[in-house]
Amino acid sequence: MKNFAIMRVTAATLLISKYVMVAHAKNAVSQLRRKRNKQMSNNFNFRFHPGHVNELLQCGERSAESWFEAMNNMFPKYDIITEHRVAGFIAQTAHESNKYNALTENLNYSAAALDKIFGKYFKRAGRDAKQYHRQPEKIANVIYANRMDNGDTDSGDGWRFRGGGILQLTGRYNYTKFGNSVGLSALEATKYVRTKFGAIESACWFWESNDINRYCDNNDIVGMTKRINGGTIGLEDRIHHYEHALEILGAPVVENVTHRTLKMGMRGTDVSKMQRALGIHADGDFGPGTAKAVKRWQAQNGLTADGIVGRQTLLRLYN
Repeated sequence: MKNFAIMRVTAATLLISKYVMVAHAKNAVSQLRRKRNKQMSNNFNFRFHPGHVNELLQCGERSAESWFEAMNNMFPKYDIITEHRVAGFIAQTAHESNKYNALTENLNYSAAALDKIFGKYFKRAGRDAKQYHRQPEKIANVIYANRMDNGDTDSGDGWRFRGGGILQLTGRYNYTKFGNSVGLSALEATKYVRTKFGAIESACWFWESNDINRYCDNNDIVGMTKRINGGTIGLEDRIHHYEHALEILGAPVVENVTHRTLKMGMRGTDVSKMQRALGIHADGDFGPGTAKAVKRWQAQNGLTADGIVGRQTLLRLYN
């Protein structure tokens, strides 16, 4: 009986010790996370954390943690530290990479698609697209040949330097320039941009090289898009991502909309919101067509039809 009692006491002691150790471990992890989050937030002008990344990319906690680690490390180096700059960056790169799921350009086109999208290199050039049907390497070596410092179709540069990373860095020229900025050769850079850190840093490099932060500071989603895309392809989706990111990061677009007077020549998410409220095409660009629609709406609602969206027009439009 005595031995049995000792065994019971020993078992109980071990159990208590186990719970104490678990509690200490949990407390240590919790303190480490709080300390890390505090350090992370000090890099930005607002509290930025992995939960934001997960909500914006819908990638799961583990993936969000690793993407956040790369962002937290790289963003401050390129002065991407405000809500609008981070929102602009994530919105544009999420659109370009299918929410960070595509780090390599997809060139698996059918013959019909090649003639339609790349007619300059196929149908109009007299090249039979059927011979390139669903052959990404051959396609890349045609459409990227003899430009961006790439060699001819036989050089293999088109495939070697195809789009990579979350902004799809493309061409020997761009890989060389980016590589030089981080101490890598062009070939080494092609591998690096397909890692999380490399994908973020290459996009940051492009961002800084094209001074895109200034468009973010002016809330100019159209300007951002043109610098990245060369046009406004996918603008509606980019605007959606941008407005969502601003809300998640704590900088609601509504604040901007209610304080800025809008007039012809201006661009931004507030312009696109106003266009949607008017029931017209929302491209974020206040052009002659938008001015005409504003004047018509103002006249119908008993306001001075001057085409300028000031406080009175904004209040009436959104209330």
